[in-house]
Amino acid sequence: MINLDFELLATDGAARRGRVRAAHGSFDTPAFMPVGTYGTVKAMTPEELEQLGAQIVLGNTFHLMLRPGAATVAELGGLHRFMHWQRPILTDSGGFQVFSLAKLRKITEEGVRFRSPIDGSEVRLTPEDSMQVQRLLGSDIAMMFDDCTAWPATYAAAEVSMERSMRWARRGRDHYHATSPPGALFGIVQGGMYLDLRQRSLEALLEIDAGSPGSIAGLAIGGLAVGEPEPERLAVLDALLPAMPADRPRYLMGVGRPEDIVAAVLRGVDMFDCVMPTRHARNGHLFTSTGVINIRNAAHQKDPLPIDEACACYTCRNYSRAYLRHLDRCNEILGSRLNTLHNLHFYLALMRDLRAAIEAGGLQGFVREFLARRQVSPGAVA
Repeated sequence: MINLDFELLATDGAARRGRVRAAHGSFDTPAFMPVGTYGTVKAMTPEELEQLGAQIVLGNTFHLMLRPGAATVAELGGLHRFMHWQRPILTDSGGFQVFSLAKLRKITEEGVRFRSPIDGSEVRLTPEDSMQVQRLLGSDIAMMFDDCTAWPATYAAAEVSMERSMRWARRGRDHYHATSPPGALFGIVQGGMYLDLRQRSLEALLEIDAGSPGSIAGLAIGGLAVGEPEPERLAVLDALLPAMPADRPRYLMGVGRPEDIVAAVLRGVDMFDCVMPTRHARNGHLFTSTGVINIRNAAHQKDPLPIDEACACYTCRNYSRAYLRHLDRCNEILGSRLNTLHNLHFYLALMRDLRAAIEAGGLQGFVREFLARRQVSPGAVA
């Protein structure tokens, strides 16, 4: 039933080095999943992603449901064949996208009805609909449909939202496993910034799994990176992660900055996704070992240096900051491609370095050096 296996290979404090085996191969953890919203990681070919070290990507249920439609993708052989990516794919549930359409949606116990951002037509998305779309897409990891709690939220509002998510989780589990599924299912812990609600949510998901052991193969932490102060996010992780089962992968959804990823790895998170490296690339913000630079700044007009002299990516080996600024100012597609390649290389290299540091038992030293180079206070990840 599980269609997924997690092997814990090493630990360093609470940090974990592992390997997940899924239907379309394995990926090493801690892992960063480049976001392929419409079945493509913007500006990158699958071959380039593999060369950069990507082992798993994320597809978006909401957007693929609207265009080209899950049935169309299934008819064309599933999402792996459709997008020419034969490694693992995780699909999100669509819950966060519905959350972001606050002015266009109506939430009921049944699910959500919203106006399509494409043509304004009314669309329904229920836990069963989300599971069916993800089954048709054929993803290795499907996410339960949830009600993403806004921030700030009162205790009462967060409780209502969390309890609805847990009822939807049971319905989604039943539908996904009604017949043999193509992949594995992850549950999503909700509860806002309220630690007791988070604990109740985790217990509810484990109870759902206990009724059909193996039906929830991994656990995600949702409802963070939605505007909350960093200390509140870290407090949730500090309270929740020690209570999560050690034998399943842990996924922190939508996070984030390199420092946020490092802080979460220190606490025992295994999987991450975020649009930041690709979106920042298109806006000229490039990650380096010493911080973020804005390639649009006039200071780079005649700068012969690469983005990062410590970086070995294709962009840094071959192109100057001056050239990249020129491409950006001329709105050349190549600029977005080269920037994206560099930013994804930075993120994926960070994950490789974190895995190696955990294996060597030297994570604390690696983190100190990483933060010092970026002139970030150690308190930012404490």
